[in-house]
Amino acid sequence: MKAEQKSAEAVVAAAHRGEGPNERSRVGSKRSMSEKDAAQKAEKPERSRKVGGGTAEGTTPARQALTARGEEAKAEAPSLIEEVLRRENVLQAYKRVVANGGAPGVDGMSVDELMAYCREHWPRIREEIRSGAYRPQPVKAVEIPKPGGKGKRMLGIPTVLDRMIQQALLQVLSPIFESSFSNWSFGFRPGRSALGAVSWSRLHVAAGYRWVMDLDLEKFFDRVNHDILMSRVARRVKDKQVLRLIRRYLQAGLMEGGVVSARNEGTPQGGPLSPLLSNILLDELDKELERRGHRFCRYADDANVYVKSRRAGERLMASLEKFLWEHLRLKVNRDKSAVARPWQRKFLGYSVTANRTPRLRVAPESIKRLKEKLQLVFRRGRGRRLDRVIEELNLVIRGWVAYFRMSDVRVSFEELDGWIRRKLRCLLWRQWKRPWSRRAKLMARGLDEVHASVSAYNGHGPWWNAGASHMNQAVPTRYLRAHGLLSFLAEHRRLACSS
Repeated sequence: MKAEQKSAEAVVAAAHRGEGPNERSRVGSKRSMSEKDAAQKAEKPERSRKVGGGTAEGTTPARQALTARGEEAKAEAPSLIEEVLRRENVLQAYKRVVANGGAPGVDGMSVDELMAYCREHWPRIREEIRSGAYRPQPVKAVEIPKPGGKGKRMLGIPTVLDRMIQQALLQVLSPIFESSFSNWSFGFRPGRSALGAVSWSRLHVAAGYRWVMDLDLEKFFDRVNHDILMSRVARRVKDKQVLRLIRRYLQAGLMEGGVVSARNEGTPQGGPLSPLLSNILLDELDKELERRGHRFCRYADDANVYVKSRRAGERLMASLEKFLWEHLRLKVNRDKSAVARPWQRKFLGYSVTANRTPRLRVAPESIKRLKEKLQLVFRRGRGRRLDRVIEELNLVIRGWVAYFRMSDVRVSFEELDGWIRRKLRCLLWRQWKRPWSRRAKLMARGLDEVHASVSAYNGHGPWWNAGASHMNQAVPTRYLRAHGLLSFLAEHRRLACSS
């Protein structure tokens, strides 16, 4: 057990030194490469000494010609806004927006209409962006329910044209900021995912950090201070036209109920640029946690910091609350934030077991959310064929199991299999409607007349009958499998074997 903890500590410590899971092999290869380079350098003749600010020693006219060529190349380097508007970059952004699909914005234009519109209007729009005259259209406000029915989340849907321009900005800005982001930031970054954050969170707990400070920011995407965010962007972006365009996207109005309201704070979720801007702002939190030597994982505005005692977590909570308000003007949501054991909290849908060697498991809240989603499928299925209902269920099952494939605890998958089979039997019982119809269906499926009659006229409700022996006999598991129903447990095993 101590060996497992020491191993986890070594892995996490290596990552904090900048050595990720594959970093050690890279370090070894770099050493061998450097030794080869040194040997090759020893065999080569020494280069001529450099003078004149880096120009090779030679005549003065030669040095002047080289300097002039360097100045000319520097003068011809395209500005950042030109990189954004470069034809190849815009075409790539267009393809990404079309592939993502999505609803139209306030102008009603769909992604299918975007190409025809750009062929006619893009030259004018490009010149407006260059000159600083371009004004983004308001974003369309859309409210979606939060998980568990706890209020609603506001989304802002830009027009497809503005989504394309934001995507073009993102493709140019992302490489500029990506190299400076923390290794412990996993949200909306190339080569990183929620599952990576979950995997590292388990390693932190295995390394002996068995308390977690679960940090939740109050209405983060609605409360972002534009001035503070733009000051962080301006640290690496000096092109004033790009900065002006980003600020105009931040300040684009919000259309709700046909009325456009001005925005002085916030960056509504829904546009391609919002995730990058959130990472730029919260990178300051990451750097502060790194400076203090804490072990943490952050995915967008969800952050877990792992400590060794409750007292340490509570001190850190108070300290970070002050830091976030003073430096970023962000508030901590005390109702959702807590210092607790990791197995009492969830992170990105997962939790861990309380074992000394913790194992990943599906959080109970995630199972509850899945059942709420599937209830809608079953309600729609009351007047539909069983095959159609199962097809719709299979789409949800595949996606859900693919996300939770890292779970080491399989009991949840077994229980979900039993629950979904009972729901399907309940659906069939409802569809049979009348007692005499139920009697005939049960007899057709192999029950004797007496057993079928007693079962059909028992007076109990659909859910009770769905769990009773007569429905298990009439609609066995093999019958549902023959109609194509996937098994949560079988899918999990398949994905575990393939990975």
